[in-house]
Amino acid sequence: MAKLSTRITSITGGGSDGWEVFNRARQMIAAGETVTELTQGEHDILTDDSILDAMHRSARSGQTGYALVPGVPALRDAVAARVQARTGVPTSADNVLITPGGQSALFAAHMAACSPGDTALYIDPYYATYPGTIRAASAKPVAIQTRARDAFLPDPEAINAAAQTHAARSLLVNSPNNPTGSVYPRESIEQIAKSCVDNDMWLISDEVYDTQIWKGAHLSPRALPEMADRTFVVGSLSKSHAMTGSRIGWIIGPKPAIDCMIDLATSTTYGVPGYIQDAALFALAQGDALEEQIATPFRRRRTLVLDVLSEQNTVTAIPSNGAMYTMLDIRATGLSGFDFAQALLTEHKIAVMPGESFGTSAAGHIRVALTVADDKLAASVRTICQFAEQLTQGRSNAT
Repeated sequence: MAKLSTRITSITGGGSDGWEVFNRARQMIAAGETVTELTQGEHDILTDDSILDAMHRSARSGQTGYALVPGVPALRDAVAARVQARTGVPTSADNVLITPGGQSALFAAHMAACSPGDTALYIDPYYATYPGTIRAASAKPVAIQTRARDAFLPDPEAINAAAQTHAARSLLVNSPNNPTGSVYPRESIEQIAKSCVDNDMWLISDEVYDTQIWKGAHLSPRALPEMADRTFVVGSLSKSHAMTGSRIGWIIGPKPAIDCMIDLATSTTYGVPGYIQDAALFALAQGDALEEQIATPFRRRRTLVLDVLSEQNTVTAIPSNGAMYTMLDIRATGLSGFDFAQALLTEHKIAVMPGESFGTSAAGHIRVALTVADDKLAASVRTICQFAEQLTQGRSNAT
């Protein structure tokens, strides 16, 4: 075989991709074992039938050929109107590129913000694809560490230090946050924005969970002074409308940048199928009611998990103010999140994501996805707590 490029062979950085426990759980399921999966951010409620009907009608009417690469005008207009209504920032279709999901938008944003070899900052803990996406864009990923006792909120001094040390070109943030559930307060967003202005960086704001706010309020940094011309906002219908497999999202940014990203899309994805865009347009037209319907189970399950945790004192939760996850601190067991997750899967056939899958800041934690029925989730969290208590007692007896 001819030699592969270093760009493609270095996407994982030569280390783990963070998905070992998830992959092992899927192998067990394929072998016929019953596993409770609390790993992936995949809704247990499927895409609404009305959206699927709209997709079917569009496909049957002939929207199965090439669609316009930037997105069909009606959908770009709808996304722009949605963003403007929610942020107060003037936004037109010229500020919108429709993408095959939020992941494609993240890649496009880094391609636009960074030249080959530039440093791109991101906050640790992070969604598992972030550093690989940055490497795929030929940039250098540098993580900004956070601390559990600070609810994993970033320290502006750490951002400034990293930006200056590495002459960074971009900063990637995610609020509401996956994996921690943190919702960045206004003060944090303002500090992040100031760091970007002071250090002349692009801010890439992953806001795919903006409809899942349990406590506090979502503030898009694009709405702050001096930020509209240096911010890319990544959005998606995956989480807000349970359309993960439809692969439909967008990126918002200044028109000259969007024009360049349209050139990138023409050379890579070549757009999104028209029937999926029509389904997305229909979904957005349903307004807040459908979005609240999708979010309600996760709001309820967050409370359920906190109630279960209140029954014991071995496992504690990082404040989960948004998104469909709860981050649990299991450091009392003496195990890493990875070892705890592997043992939990072996002994109880419950699959969770180790905190280490999301960076070093979350070591000794696990992420629990709130994506199974209430009774099964409650039973699983109780088992997790009991298992942690057994490990903690065993550790105490050993010493």
